[in-house]
Amino acid sequence: MRASAIFGLAALALLAAGCEDSTQNTTATVTPAEPVQTPVERGRYLVAFGGCIDCHTPGYFMGMPDMTRLLGGSEVGFEIPGLGVFHGPNLTPDMETGLGSWTEEQIVTAVTKGMRPDGRELAPIMPWRGFANLTRTDSMAIAAFLKSLPPVSNKVPGPFAQGATPTSFVMRIIPPPGGAPARP
Repeated sequence: MRASAIFGLAALALLAAGCEDSTQNTTATVTPAEPVQTPVERGRYLVAFGGCIDCHTPGYFMGMPDMTRLLGGSEVGFEIPGLGVFHGPNLTPDMETGLGSWTEEQIVTAVTKGMRPDGRELAPIMPWRGFANLTRTDSMAIAAFLKSLPPVSNKVPGPFAQGATPTSFVMRIIPPPGGAPARP
């Protein structure tokens, strides 16, 4: 028998074996690669992955993040030349010092469009342009997670206008002499 005939018979036998018992239950049980997450769990994951904890948790920039005040606002500000000093605000649902009066939709708008409910644009250090690529489901999950946090009463300093004297530690962004470096 020729090799091509043997191959053809083998393929036919495999096909027949696959169709042998069409009365069997063909419903497969699929186990998801990741467990199903609630929106709050998904939001927790995205906030951690997105680096929000870095700029918005007290003590983080001092090497001792206070996780009992997770996302309660930073005591260290960023100085941006020509703009001033900005601190990572309190993202907890505290009514006086955090996002307690913000709706989830307003949080989504701030995270994805860089606009606060009062119409002010967020400081350019906030990477909202990158977060603008989040899916609606993911941005709503972040808002749900932030709303689920225990409120932390912590009014962060500032913002401080260019030339004003900050009342806290400051990280400076110093451009190189002559402006931005040339691209390779």
